[in-house]
Amino acid sequence: MARVYNFSAGPAVLPESVLQEAAAEMLDYRGTGMSVMEMSHRSKAYQAIIDQAEADLRALMGIPDSYKVLFLQGGASQQFAMVPMNLMKNRVADYIVTGQWAKKAWQEAKLYGQANAVASSADRTFSYIPDCSDLPISENADYVYICENNTIYGTKFWTLPNTKEKPLVADVSSCFLSEPVDVTRYGMLYGGVQKNIGPAGVVIAIIREDLITEDVLPGTPTMLRYKTHADNGSMYNTPPAYGIYICGKVFQWLRNLGGLEVMKRRNVEKAKVLYDFLDASRLFHGTVEKKDRSLMNVPFVTGSQELDAKFVKEAEAAGFVNLKGHRTVGGMRASIYNAMPREGVEKLVAFMDAFESANR
Repeated sequence: MARVYNFSAGPAVLPESVLQEAAAEMLDYRGTGMSVMEMSHRSKAYQAIIDQAEADLRALMGIPDSYKVLFLQGGASQQFAMVPMNLMKNRVADYIVTGQWAKKAWQEAKLYGQANAVASSADRTFSYIPDCSDLPISENADYVYICENNTIYGTKFWTLPNTKEKPLVADVSSCFLSEPVDVTRYGMLYGGVQKNIGPAGVVIAIIREDLITEDVLPGTPTMLRYKTHADNGSMYNTPPAYGIYICGKVFQWLRNLGGLEVMKRRNVEKAKVLYDFLDASRLFHGTVEKKDRSLMNVPFVTGSQELDAKFVKEAEAAGFVNLKGHRTVGGMRASIYNAMPREGVEKLVAFMDAFESANR
């Protein structure tokens, strides 16, 4: 069967060349006579894999030596607890609530201290990013938290909030490696890799070294301390070894393409194809304020639930899969991550145009 165009929000499309390379190495990784999937994480061969993955990620993002790179497990959702457990020294943190995942992180943080929602876009179903240039940041806040790209609602922080010198913590799960980033503007950024980088099961956290201390909230388990993982090179316990191996291949794919400047240019051009169509369409409509639109996740509707359902069904039959919107908002959503080729977006737009003609 031919490969489909997979618009899933995650686990999501991966570069075909990466999948082919992994397939070729499945039974014998570089003369070891075994798969990475069955290799000891304590072996020299595996140590070389994780070391190279970290080196390539550092090169791609320009990560300074003063930041640690951790390969973790538990999904981004586990970070909702790990962040306050490790960073909420004063038991106060400020959250900017721009979607479901930011809201869940904020609610989780309330278990550990005073978590203040200093801005929110809930009043208009998270369809925009609030002005964060002069927020009421708490004087004793340990950090300010954002979800930088909102997968469900299709919004993106194009200007980082003014945190008034408090460390910024960002969940970048759905925009990870989609554009260049100035890492020094963050105290910590992290993301689940299953949207833009690799298979589900790995979380990458990039944390400023001075924030990683023994001073964590009482009762924080050993496994949930950043210091545990930082001191052991992400090898305190068995890491998600095969997932990290695939992430490493994606990092190399990105470097071979020319890095994050090239990737951003490609993503901007690709998203423009879809947004230009939505802006001109008389049937389909985007749901996000134009200035806050994500390059990665594009939600849209027809205005009729029946027509939305018909579109999703017919699109799937035509090879455009996973276009159904998140269950909390309905409609449709096209996630067009790094590995989605421009051709996939152009063909989707041609299909949408034909559907509009037939159903107007």
